[in-house]
Amino acid sequence: MQGVGAFSSPMCVSPSIPSSARSPCNPCNIFLGARNSISTPNQSQSLKKRHQSFSLALRREYTRFTAKAAASSCSVGSESYAEEPATGVKFQTSLTLPGCSTSLSLVGTGLYVNPSISSKLSAWKGKLAADILEDRSLVNSIFHAPLEKSLQIVLVRDVDGKTFWDALDDAISSRIKSLTPVDQSALSTFRSIFQGRPLTKGTFIFLTWLESSKMLVSVSSDGLPSGADATIESESVTFALFDVFLGDASVSPSLKASVANGLAAILN
Repeated sequence: MQGVGAFSSPMCVSPSIPSSARSPCNPCNIFLGARNSISTPNQSQSLKKRHQSFSLALRREYTRFTAKAAASSCSVGSESYAEEPATGVKFQTSLTLPGCSTSLSLVGTGLYVNPSISSKLSAWKGKLAADILEDRSLVNSIFHAPLEKSLQIVLVRDVDGKTFWDALDDAISSRIKSLTPVDQSALSTFRSIFQGRPLTKGTFIFLTWLESSKMLVSVSSDGLPSGADATIESESVTFALFDVFLGDASVSPSLKASVANGLAAILN
């Protein structure tokens, strides 16, 4: 799905390593020590402290770096927006979507959650964005929390509906070990939304999880949708789709990084 949605290319972070930490043989020696050397208990303890300090410095540097690339805020009229830096696409900071009982708040560039989500994530309070990125259990907790959440995809170029669906279907199906009849029915319903449907630049696609086994799909080429195009009822399919964007092998690392920064801000 590269280049289709308003998600920037993967962001590579290469923090500089202090010259004192470099080794002409193995730059990892700062963590592991020289392979053929035998260290004393005091040396091992010292190395452990250096490892911990350096790892914390890297996490802080990563958080600072990704914060610079996170969405910037702006206002148009009475509406407040966050802008995705790579594409310039603007996301409203608060939305009321079809099927939702309350307004959802933007976290990162594209994910909207019920504002009370923070009460379900107290175990991660005070975590840095880098820690959140590494912790799959947090993503799972957000998905399974009994609160509405939605992902907004904004197309940045014209694309045929079948092409869009084929890419999405490949990503979803590869995450489900064995498709049940319920899963197959859900995928068929999902497919019917996009088959034979041209998707123009600027089209909004909202994937709204009302609960872990129920997701609404809303597509609109003219502003926010007024209703849902289909209801997908399969926990395997709905979780696989959540994992496509926010799991370990996210198709958009920059989206995931911006969400981690947003969650870190909420939880601190």
